[in-house]
Amino acid sequence: MSSSDTPPQTDSDSPWKELIEAFFPEFIEFFLPEAFPEIDWNQGYEFLDNELQQITADAELGRRTTDKLIKVWTMAQTEAWVLVHVEVQSTSNANFAERMFVYRYRIYDRFRKPVASVAILADETANWRPSEFRETLWGSENYTRFQSIKLLDYQSQANTLLTSTNPFAIAVVAHLRALATKKDRLLRKQWKLELVKLLYEKNYDSAKIINLFRFIDWLLSLPQELTLDFWQELAAHEREKRMPYITSVERIGLEKGLQQGLQQGLQQGLEQEASLIIRQLGLRVGHLSEEKIAQIRSLPQPQLEDLGLALLNFEDINDFQAWLESHS
Repeated sequence: MSSSDTPPQTDSDSPWKELIEAFFPEFIEFFLPEAFPEIDWNQGYEFLDNELQQITADAELGRRTTDKLIKVWTMAQTEAWVLVHVEVQSTSNANFAERMFVYRYRIYDRFRKPVASVAILADETANWRPSEFRETLWGSENYTRFQSIKLLDYQSQANTLLTSTNPFAIAVVAHLRALATKKDRLLRKQWKLELVKLLYEKNYDSAKIINLFRFIDWLLSLPQELTLDFWQELAAHEREKRMPYITSVERIGLEKGLQQGLQQGLQQGLEQEASLIIRQLGLRVGHLSEEKIAQIRSLPQPQLEDLGLALLNFEDINDFQAWLESHS
């Protein structure tokens, strides 16, 4: 998956990482089903991000943003617990198996507990399937084996996955469709809308829909000319279902963008806020003329902020026109 197809991942905002955090039991149920009944979910689970960062800080085997370390409790009578080390690898890497070995050993050395290592391989190289690391010398040997799950292997199951209620079934289909539509963005828009509509049909609550939408939106990115079409069709679908869950994400993003612009104080930030407002206005009041778009882009920062809040109450283009006249 090229950088043009998805936004770059960061340590604080990786969609795979967010999805695992939001739906960890479902992650285990989907990718590691043999472990699911052996975990005492009533005891809860704990993400050990700080511990993992300390353990891997000087590994020098490639900086990763989607490693997760989670402590769980088994169904055993004693309070034994298992560490699940998760890797989401988007590109083939010659040092990957070695890194899994090093991380696994360091986790064991730190906690002295059983470690289940799971690698989610999201790359496009069909024959790259690391699952073990072995190093020998004069009768001595270091060896580790880990669960290796290739997302490409789910291609033949895509239709079946769409009937599942597990969030990771939808996530895998979104990943496969992102790969299949790199050169056909119109088809990507159609599939993206189909997947998002499916979230409502599964009777997910609003939080689950929004979390899954963020993941789908990140994977199935669209060019600007198709983005507005997508949002208009989605807004119409939400009105039909009377479930305005996802368009609220746009409002959250708008407010976040405004805050970033205020902090940066840069022209680039103002342009980004203006673009977000133009897109949100298109959803609220319909098509904007080039003249109206130019007026928005010429607004100073305080008025952009005011418009970003006011537009949430607009019902049609007349409300927007009245606002412009009052702020001219």
